[in-house]
Amino acid sequence: MRANRRVDTKPELALRRALHGAGYRYRKDYRLDLGGTRVRPDIAFTARRVAVFVDGCFWHVCPEHGTQPAANTWYWEPKLARNVERDRAADAALTAAGWQVVRIWEHVSVEAAIAAVTEALARSGGAAAPAVADVPPARTAADAPSATDRPPVTDGKPVTDGKPVTDGPPVRVADTSGKIA
Repeated sequence: MRANRRVDTKPELALRRALHGAGYRYRKDYRLDLGGTRVRPDIAFTARRVAVFVDGCFWHVCPEHGTQPAANTWYWEPKLARNVERDRAADAALTAAGWQVVRIWEHVSVEAAIAAVTEALARSGGAAAPAVADVPPARTAADAPSATDRPPVTDGKPVTDGKPVTDGPPVRVADTSGKIA
């Protein structure tokens, strides 16, 4: 069971990337000590007091996709039941401390997860707008600069505003062997 990750699972990373890309800033795996109960939300918006958990279908007994193992039921049934009890205790401790709890199953789409998080942020007070005012739209292949859009080059040095760039650190160039010079 050492290979099972506690943090940085694929669904959690996807949600964090999408939230960060939308301009939201948060803390990951943030430890909270709440009256004798330690809680570590996957994503925590500390200023708005919103805790987000991305739960795995097997480990947290999803009603749609959670399966009970057929082998070693004497071990797995109490273990999975303890996971669910720990989730409920964490929810109760966070709610008692004034936090909003958002639990997202791993099978939920990223768009639906972002909608749930932004809704909780809007309920927590303040606008649901991201922390960064202007978030540029995602770039597509059509937005990529063409060969004519690139700055001119003279004597192997890039030119900006008609003047060669000479100050700054030297540029590292890969030689033909693939090593960095």
